[in-house]
Amino acid sequence: MSFETKHPLQLSANALTVLERRYLRRDENGQLAETPEQMFRRVADNIAASDRLYSPGRDTADTAEEFYALMAGLEFIPNSPTLMNAGRDLQQLSACFVLPVEDSMQSIFDTIKNAALIHKSGGGTGFSFSRIRPKNDLVRTTNGCASGPISFMRVFNAATEAVKQGGTRRGANMAILRVDHPDILEFIACKNDTRELTNFNISVALTDAFMQALQDNGEYDLLNPRTRKPVGRLNARDVFNQVVQSAWNTGEPGVVFIDRINAFNPTPAQGEIESTNPCGEQPLLPYEACNLGSINLALMTMEKDGTRVVDFARLRRVVRSAVHFLDNVIDASLFPLEQIAQRVRTNRKIGLGVMGFADLLLTLGIPYNSERALQMGENLMKFINEESKQRSHELALERGSFPAFSESRYAEGQPLRNATTTTIAPTGTISILAGVSSGIEPLFALAYVRTVMDNDRLTEVNPSFEQTAMLQGFHTPELIAEVAKHGSVQNLAAVPDEIKNIFVTAHDIEPLWHTRMQAAFQHHTDNAVSKTVNFPQHATPEDVENVFVEAFRLGCKGVTIYRDGSRSGQVLSVGGDKTDLSAAEHEEKIEPRKRPDVTFGRTEKIKTGCGNLYVTLNHDEAGLCEVFTQMGKSGGCAASQSEAIARLISLSLRAGVNPQAITRNLRGIRCPHPSWQKGGMVLSCPDGLGVVLERYLSWREGKSEDDTIHSHGLTELDKLVGACPECGGTLEHEEGCMLCRACGFSRCG
Repeated sequence: MSFETKHPLQLSANALTVLERRYLRRDENGQLAETPEQMFRRVADNIAASDRLYSPGRDTADTAEEFYALMAGLEFIPNSPTLMNAGRDLQQLSACFVLPVEDSMQSIFDTIKNAALIHKSGGGTGFSFSRIRPKNDLVRTTNGCASGPISFMRVFNAATEAVKQGGTRRGANMAILRVDHPDILEFIACKNDTRELTNFNISVALTDAFMQALQDNGEYDLLNPRTRKPVGRLNARDVFNQVVQSAWNTGEPGVVFIDRINAFNPTPAQGEIESTNPCGEQPLLPYEACNLGSINLALMTMEKDGTRVVDFARLRRVVRSAVHFLDNVIDASLFPLEQIAQRVRTNRKIGLGVMGFADLLLTLGIPYNSERALQMGENLMKFINEESKQRSHELALERGSFPAFSESRYAEGQPLRNATTTTIAPTGTISILAGVSSGIEPLFALAYVRTVMDNDRLTEVNPSFEQTAMLQGFHTPELIAEVAKHGSVQNLAAVPDEIKNIFVTAHDIEPLWHTRMQAAFQHHTDNAVSKTVNFPQHATPEDVENVFVEAFRLGCKGVTIYRDGSRSGQVLSVGGDKTDLSAAEHEEKIEPRKRPDVTFGRTEKIKTGCGNLYVTLNHDEAGLCEVFTQMGKSGGCAASQSEAIARLISLSLRAGVNPQAITRNLRGIRCPHPSWQKGGMVLSCPDGLGVVLERYLSWREGKSEDDTIHSHGLTELDKLVGACPECGGTLEHEEGCMLCRACGFSRCG
């Protein structure tokens, strides 16, 4: 009997789409060359083969079947590079890397080269730029002045832009700078313009000394990394306020509590941890990598005495198999650098995490924002951590401890195969494959409107909510449409209050509940916890400050926040109606009238994601007749496309097309870089042209001009979080990255 028959796949339409677009092997003509079953078989066979390193000649068929069942049953899924590359020529299986950046030109450019190799293999990279001397510091070899770490970050960013990660997307980076670096204020503000450093997430490394100075409302020393001597002092409150304000404005920087991270460094004899991977969940030493995988908690329940409870026996089995799997991945992987291979095999870190936690809570009838949920999260992670350590101990008895064990923090205890065993990753696309919520995040929305093919809009509803609505008799098509519009049920009178309490979404939950949940999992996680604290748009900087302080107080290793609508790089959803260009459209060819020698009009400036757009609209005796555009200091495609649109509008106007019809077709067009500004949001340059045209027509008609920029064709959820540029699905924002659960599109930075 084939494995496919014994373990049939239960993949959603979205999961199949993501697999076909991003994971399944293709032939030299770009045609799919494997099925999802064959992909899981390829991975299972390849990873199981590592058993032969410890038992030469062993038949690994049983292990391969165990691993296949683990993945095919969607109980556990490894990180994306393992799915993509295991059993193929590349064979690079890790997702997370940290590379050192020393204070020399040779080291900096060696690191850029090494990062490019990692990005090409499908991995993400983290860097600390804290060792680079500050701007205007002395460079003895040239008698010149240093340009500082931010200038080199721009070089790294440009190099990343040039390399397609895994052949499909650009790589993701994390940049960290210590709060005591002299250039810290420039670093805090370096992504205030979200068109800069677009391939980086950034975090400030806050020290215990800084946090104490903050509490005391005192000053702290800035240290020159070249000399390690103080070169100035700053008020901790002033610096912290700037971190908070920038995070409130754009979602960045995040913060990491670097001394706490090192207090839990399992191998301090090998050096200090300086950075994390791009999403912050994996603190690593320089040249270290880690392979991750996540357990699907949504499947870890059973019926007992007429109620659903956690199936700890099943969870134990999955944890044990997953630790075995991830330990084998270390031996199976081919690393892009020998230094990485040596350090990985010295410490043998793995990161077993979870996904589907929000789905588990729904099944158990527990509100995410409740003490019961916090206790459930902590109990689950304690169980997983203890079971993973026990399995790591057993593997150590069979295969030997990790080579650095004798000088590690574990040296006085029982042998362990792995320096770390647990991490809470964001899970991104692998949670789409499993069809569950991401990591430990709450549900992002209870229903989505997804745009497919020729702009058909399909509503996808959370199955638990839909089943509950049917069982309790309040399911109607009108209700589902409202849920899809809002994403939430909290303001819908048709939904009973007890259902509202359970079916909460990320935007329904007070930010401090997010922080408390992160801390609950962190208490029993070796590495760190990836978690985004979501804020409504009306949140204040003080709200952000409270979360940062509370995260430190509760024992988190870092925290990232996101205030809705705060990123000008946030992609907005499909809009605009399908109104014909003119009610009088017919087959007869129409020639536009000639442009007059003298016209009259006005010029208006409007902010777009590509820069300031200056729009001039002119009229003659017959009415509005032409449009000119200028893209401020920008050029290239944005300027040329805006000019082309303006010319076509001018031709249409002089051909007699109704200006209102033109406006209707311009409004709602979106691009990946909308812009928030006074009065509302401009979705794109064409949308900006439509805004200006609307205002001009009001001015010409003698009406009062409205500063409000009205959204066209967007649901409330679209306006809140944005839409995928590839398929039109709703984007989720987690750990500085954007993810579409409909097609798997993701972008960090």
